[in-house]
Amino acid sequence: MRIGELARRAGVSARALRYYEEHGLIRAQRAANGYRDYDEADVGLVAQIRSLMAVGFTLEDARPFVACLRAGHASGNACPESVAVYQRKLAEIDAEIQALVARRTEVATQLKQACPGCAIRRTK
Repeated sequence: MRIGELARRAGVSARALRYYEEHGLIRAQRAANGYRDYDEADVGLVAQIRSLMAVGFTLEDARPFVACLRAGHASGNACPESVAVYQRKLAEIDAEIQALVARRTEVATQLKQACPGCAIRRTK
């Protein structure tokens, strides 16, 4: 399929597909006329990349998932390398949460000092 069709089916722009290709995540064959030609499997690869990026993964993080799919697995999550990326990303998120909680505590302390009677609101 040509780049426009893959873009439409995957819900991304042709520019995004060229970017993924530039970074080696998807590969296009070249037709005789020079146009990019993608396989049906590329729809799944792009869906995997998009779902990972939607929750904060980088293109580099997506590589093991793409490799897993290319190896014939039904899911990019099926390989140990993908699980390791999930574990690393979860640890990063936990560290970010801890840093945010520490920052919030510091700002609340400063607010109490600046305005002893001010209410400190917690949002959920």
